[in-house]
Amino acid sequence: MRRWPLNRKELDPEASPSAQFGQRLRMLRDERGWTQDELASRIGCSGTHISAVETGRRPPTRRFAASVDKVFGTGDRFERQSLAVRQTALIEGFPEYVAHEARASEIRLYEVGVIPGLLQTLEYAAALEADAVRRESTTPEQADERVGLVARRQASLVRSPSPLILAVLDEGCIRRPMGSPAVTDAQFARLLEFAELPNTVLQIAPFSMGERRPFSLPITVLTMPDRSLMSYAESTHRGHLERESTFVLPILTAYHQLQAEALSQAASVAMIEQVRKGTP
Repeated sequence: MRRWPLNRKELDPEASPSAQFGQRLRMLRDERGWTQDELASRIGCSGTHISAVETGRRPPTRRFAASVDKVFGTGDRFERQSLAVRQTALIEGFPEYVAHEARASEIRLYEVGVIPGLLQTLEYAAALEADAVRRESTTPEQADERVGLVARRQASLVRSPSPLILAVLDEGCIRRPMGSPAVTDAQFARLLEFAELPNTVLQIAPFSMGERRPFSLPITVLTMPDRSLMSYAESTHRGHLERESTFVLPILTAYHQLQAEALSQAASVAMIEQVRKGTP
């Protein structure tokens, strides 16, 4: 009789379509007594990939799901279920990033246009998603999922030792109103509270930086507990998590240059307070 690892992660199929897919995949694998590596050899991938799909850290592609159906003889059941996973609010690659973010010892982020999720109030997040629903770029259910994720991501950072969070926001993030005046004002208050925390640094990259701004798109660099580095960036439909230090180190260097050119935290706080009061 095969014994499963004692530290095996429990799966909650109600958590998301991705979790439901992973739970069903594990259940059928268990029924056959296969290890993740044994299933992987039949599908043509790695055991690490099977683990990531089962625990919801990596969404199943249509090709992967079709291979699972072939191995288990389930018709197109997994392929159809994978479609539901891909139609969730979270773009491909982001769930995997969030899992690493929750363990990171240092988080360096740069955002353009909107306040980043880790710094948003839930009311700001809801206003942002309400506009996406209005434009029919997302459904009300997907909007609720995204707002819920904001709360879960922020909660995961309340731990000991606290992670160091360095945030550089393009000036447009604080110039763009979101929701009612009360929502915007509360968001300003949240930013000011964030700047006062002992484990945070908040800076504004002013418009006057011009071409000296090294990034044109949002970027995040994570330092993990073992001091390894990861970077994360998104296109419209996909997120990319980079683990190869050869590619991450130049991004970290550019981030340091961004911090050097951005306003100091004191000057950034002063700018936020001016914008909050409606003064130029």
